[in-house]
Amino acid sequence: MKRLVVLGAGESGTGAAILAKEKGYDVFVSDMGTIQEPYRALLEQNGIVWEDGHHTAELILNADEVVKSPGIPLTAPLIVALQEQGTPIISEIEFAARFTNAKMICITGSNGKTTTTTLIYEILRHAGLNVGLAGNIGNSLALQVAHEDHDYYVIELSSFQLDNMYDFRANIAILMNITPDHLDRYNFEFQNYVNAKFRITQNQTADDAFIYWSQDPVIDRELKKLHIGATLYPFGGSEDSGNAAYIRANDLVVQAKPTYEPLVIPTCQIGIQGKHNQLNSMAASIAAQILHIQNKVIRESLEQFQGVSHRMQYVATIRGVKWINDSKATNVDSCWYALEAMTTPTVLILGGKDKGNDYQAIADLVKQKCHTLIFMGLHNEKLIDFFSGFGIPYISTDNLNDAVQAAYHAAREGDTVLLSPCCASFDLFHSYEDRGDQFMNAVKKL
Repeated sequence: MKRLVVLGAGESGTGAAILAKEKGYDVFVSDMGTIQEPYRALLEQNGIVWEDGHHTAELILNADEVVKSPGIPLTAPLIVALQEQGTPIISEIEFAARFTNAKMICITGSNGKTTTTTLIYEILRHAGLNVGLAGNIGNSLALQVAHEDHDYYVIELSSFQLDNMYDFRANIAILMNITPDHLDRYNFEFQNYVNAKFRITQNQTADDAFIYWSQDPVIDRELKKLHIGATLYPFGGSEDSGNAAYIRANDLVVQAKPTYEPLVIPTCQIGIQGKHNQLNSMAASIAAQILHIQNKVIRESLEQFQGVSHRMQYVATIRGVKWINDSKATNVDSCWYALEAMTTPTVLILGGKDKGNDYQAIADLVKQKCHTLIFMGLHNEKLIDFFSGFGIPYISTDNLNDAVQAAYHAAREGDTVLLSPCCASFDLFHSYEDRGDQFMNAVKKL
């Protein structure tokens, strides 16, 4: 009996353990933290041996194969020991894909991947397809493969997940963009991060599709160096670009192949507004056309879709001030898109766990649109050092309630208070969702 060790017992790890147990593996789960009660109960119900609060090396190093949580860095001592002895280390997505023949629609990128993933999922659901949502959002792919057996899976993939994927093949791969992010995880080498993102195209054939933003300079540079086996579907640019989707006057036009009837929809009718959401809508619509979904269904989905939680999410209007939760902006480029969409004077709340950020990208927008900055984090020194010379008042806080109170007193009628942190949440919060939820609760108490 093959022994599978699962490191990390969150959503993906628990799902992988349950699927492995069903497939006859000898399964052991180990988590350095405390396993949450719902996952602990699932492991118990399925007769899976587990431990938490520590790793027992002798029970892990004897594995035939290891499924690793994406959050565990490759430099962790136990991972290094496994690599040195030649034990295969894979992701939950890689493991789950072995046991399904479903079509895989996979989305990655520094920004826009959650919105695009969710939109594609909603289009496929609206078309009546048997589809699951997995990866960074939705339920564990492995658990769905074990219990639900969908025909299609729409999967959001982070660079961390892609790092440990080898034989996996995306039938449709979408790369939204690449900007510096998670550099602390990649030895502060941007190319390492770029390489991780392009792993989404590995193993693709001419029968598969690679959808990408044609105006991203990093993607353009890499495509000149790499051979991509899939059929290419660029989007963005103008009508004469020859791309599969573009903006013509005030319309979004999508025609994945010359033989397809073009989809034309006024941008004002798309449920999610902003230039970045036009790109998200292009990518999703191309994928849907490739899957032979009718333009009528795609149009209806684009019109009805209202976005995802914690991404430019309206919270409340208090004393004439609009409050927006953009907690999902965990990198500088995401904050850039949020600021670009601002049409009123803005109080910006930013800060958290810095991942090697370069704030120069938002400097001009901050100067143009923000009259007050609120820093929220345990270590705000880098933010103070960068922004203090802008001549814009700033307030440094080390907790959310103080940040919200500071924004409340700084904002004037007609302003917007925007939480768009640029940073990871792990200094003060469990996740960006936790950060966003706490922010919304604090705002509603004002």
